[in-house]
Amino acid sequence: MDWGSDIGQGRLSGLGIPANVRLLTLLRDSGRTEESAGSMAVENQTIKDAASEGTALERYVNVHMGNFIHVFLTLLAVLVMVAASIALFQIVHHAFPQLWRAADEYTTLHEILQKILLLAIAGELGLLLLFHRATAAVEVVMFVIARRMVATDVTAFDLLMGSAALSALLVVRFYFLPGKPK
Repeated sequence: MDWGSDIGQGRLSGLGIPANVRLLTLLRDSGRTEESAGSMAVENQTIKDAASEGTALERYVNVHMGNFIHVFLTLLAVLVMVAASIALFQIVHHAFPQLWRAADEYTTLHEILQKILLLAIAGELGLLLLFHRATAAVEVVMFVIARRMVATDVTAFDLLMGSAALSALLVVRFYFLPGKPK
């Protein structure tokens, strides 16, 4: 089934169904998924259909609001990464030398590990804001759980639940999410 020509020839227009729903239904019926090689064409066609539906005001808002959201999320990701870079400099410049000066190296190392995990959370959050991938969301949650498990006030039950949650998230990440893990 050539779904692109059906949309282009207007066979699916005028049904009162939004363009993205028509496209997804058409993809499902033809046996293709959004992860297939044609997913970029599907996204482009959906954007074109969304820009051609509705009144002029609705089309204007659809196009410009979508662009605004992408720019906003990109700026937010850049802001998160700049803050993470500043924090990395602070960790390297101030926290690591304290390992040799502190009377209690264990506490200092513990604080450094928490700061490093917080940087990892910031990096994964930046990736999530930019690319909107399910794997990035799972990895953010994994780093949050790992950071909580490193805390000083963690109980044995917290460690058990954290370990179970990390194990479940690893299984989800490696077996149920698309793409090869890095």
